This record gives sequence, C-alpha cells and structure tokens, in this order.
Amino acid sequence: MNSFRLPRGLMSFLLTAVFAVSLHANTAIVPVPRDEKWVARHKGFVEIAKAGNVDVLFLGDSITDFWRREGLAIWEERFAPLKAANFGISGDRTQHVLWRIENGELDGISPKVVVLMIGTNNTGFERDKITPRNTEVETAEGVRVIVEHLRAKLPSTRILLLAIFPRGEKDSPARAQVDAINKMIAKLKDGDHVVFLNINKRFLQPDGTLSKDIMPDLLHPNAAGYKIWADAIQKPLARLLKK
Repeated sequence: MNSFRLPRGLMSFLLTAVFAVSLHANTAIVPVPRDEKWVARHKGFVEIAKAGNVDVLFLGDSITDFWRREGLAIWEERFAPLKAANFGISGDRTQHVLWRIENGELDGISPKVVVLMIGTNNTGFERDKITPRNTEVETAEGVRVIVEHLRAKLPSTRILLLAIFPRGEKDSPARAQVDAINKMIAKLKDGDHVVFLNINKRFLQPDGTLSKDIMPDLLHPNAAGYKIWADAIQKPLARLLKK
C-alpha cells in the first residue's frame, strides 16, 4: 500500500500556518485562572453564591473590586440594601472572569440583574511594556462570550453591560482602545435581557479631559467617582429590578 506524503515545501508551509494561528489565538476568550491568592478570592465568591440571596451581582475587575475601598460608603448606602454582591477582582481580564463564572461563581444564585464591566486590563501591554495584550476586536469578543455565558447560566437575569470607563489622557492610545471596544460591545444589547449603558461622559470634562479629582491615576475612581457611577446607574438599575 502506497503512503501519501505531502511535498516538503507544502508541509513546512502548513506547519508554519498552524503555528501562526495558534500564536495569534484570542486569549481573551480562553478561560484561565490566576495565582493562589486569586483562587482563594474566587472560592470566597463561590461560597457567597452557594448561600444565595443575591439580587444584584457586580462582576468585573479592580474598578468593581474597589467598591470595597473608595466606594464602600456609597455601596453600603445604595447597593447593600438591594442584596448586592461584589464579585470584582483587581487585575482581572475577560478570560479570568470567564473562568470564574464557569467554575462556581454563578451556582446557587439567580440575581435579577448582573452589572458587568470588564475589559480594560485586556488593553495595552504586558509588564514588559513590549508584549501587546489583546486587540480591541479580541477584547470585545471576550466581553461577548461572557455575556453569552451569563445568558446561558442565568436565563432570567437582566444584564446591565457598562461601557469600559475612560482612562488615560484624552489623546492617549489607551483612551482610543477603550473607545473602540465600547463601540463594539454596544452592539450586544438586545432590547430586553442585555442593556448597554455608557456613562463615560459623566466622568469627563467638556474637552474630553479625565479629571484627577475623579480618577487620580486616570483609571480608578475615588469616592467622588464612585458617587458618579452610583448616580448614573441608579435609575436604569431600578427599572431592570422591576422587570
């Protein structure tokens, strides 16, 4: 029996192509965990979920996480009475949130609303300042997959999908990346279960400047910034809770 062999040149080409595809795979949609400390926090959220009694779930990265710090007083006043839980972890990217919701953080709860904001940590570069993280398209795809997972696991839950907050100087690459991602994820709204809300203009000066009086590091809100956030979503959240 004759064996079929690809020409050496074609074989080399195909191997190169496969390597290129794997090299450029979209990491933003591949669920992965982080370090042990992170896993410990995740396990804490799983226990909260098992206990149930969550009507509003905030899901995201450090900007959500820091409701426990700079935003704590406002959280206790506005959201704690709504039976809200905060499943934000500093440094998370879309792939990390995907791993968390696939590994128990939604088991045992059926919140009326999930407030989701994620993606800012997918932008820019790794700590070496050389290796790019994810493109705008890849990051938007990561957000889309999270929304799909939420819809599948929590079919009766409404999702308040927030635009990624503005960051950096008004003409910076970081700001441009975030703006591009927001334009793409805005299309995820479906008029019923997924509501997209962009409150970014509330943080900006008329000329597009992000004030350090609101975000001192041009990324994370301070107490004044968290009040802006709470004020901006109060009515939309109330409407969703009534549905």
